Amino acid sequence: MSSRMAGAALLRHLGPRLFAAEPVSGLAGRGLVPVAARILPARMSSTAAKEAAAPEQEQQHGGSAEKPTAADGQEKTGIVSYWGIQPPKLVKEDGTEWRWFCFRPWDAYRADTSIDVKKHHEPRALPDKLALPDKLAYWLVKSLVVPKQLFFQRRHASHALLLETVAAVPGMVGGMLLHLRSLRRFEHSGGWIRALLEEAENERMHLMTFLEVAQPKWWERALVLAAQGVYFNAYFVAYLASPKFAHRFVGYLEEEAVHSYSEYLKDLEAGIIENTPAPAIAIDYWRLPADARLKDVVAVVRADEAHHRDVNHFASDIHYQGMKLKDTPAPLGYH
Repeated sequence: MSSRMAGAALLRHLGPRLFAAEPVSGLAGRGLVPVAARILPARMSSTAAKEAAAPEQEQQHGGSAEKPTAADGQEKTGIVSYWGIQPPKLVKEDGTEWRWFCFRPWDAYRADTSIDVKKHHEPRALPDKLALPDKLAYWLVKSLVVPKQLFFQRRHASHALLLETVAAVPGMVGGMLLHLRSLRRFEHSGGWIRALLEEAENERMHLMTFLEVAQPKWWERALVLAAQGVYFNAYFVAYLASPKFAHRFVGYLEEEAVHSYSEYLKDLEAGIIENTPAPAIAIDYWRLPADARLKDVVAVVRADEAHHRDVNHFASDIHYQGMKLKDTPAPLGYH
């Protein structure tokens, strides 16, 4: 009885709405359209009415009803924020609109290409009790050079793509671990968190630049996935076990990166590789001249790698002296 009573009550409630007669013809006369209109009123409403009501709703919520326009004059879809968050429109010194979302004008800088690119940290002699981490880091990096040369040979742009996907890992791992240490120990970092994250971001911008020079093939992308997966976890464990070894390893890795870019420059100067115009992203990021070439880009990237080399060898030396990074001011903005 209870089921019948519930069914009867439901029929009494919905019957007048579903089966009311209306003087319409066709499908509407058979009750299909009125029924659908009553059940799904929002779906059956006019799209024109929605468009007319949209500006009022956006104004009530603090959003902007303006549609952004692309550089070629065509409309492009923009995200109107319910929360009133609107990125500022930025312009360059010549008055043109800033086109990059991956970095902003205040992130751009002029690279110091006068740095000594031939500087090398000699591993300590074996009788020294502190020599083992140095020797291990040095020979580990040297063991990676042989397969690199066999695999990439003179394909410098492809090698740069793989190199930068790996080189951007240590700064992020080190910055993350120092960040967590600072939180759990309630202590300052001496600026080293920011310095290491700056290094990671700078290496990532190298990758964004070389993506404009050479597009990776599917097997190169697969190699990047494998290399990054192995390297991130291995470096994470190494940094937890011995920061002085981890920074020394990166220092030697950056020395090899400097050498690789030096070889890249030699081939560009010899005409083996075409010295094409510099990518637009590189011109804005390093504030290069408008007529800069690929050779200029490789030169500033090599200078950045040399600065990263110095920073990581410096960090390792701090640990070798029995101190912590927070006890020595970090070289912020050194790259």
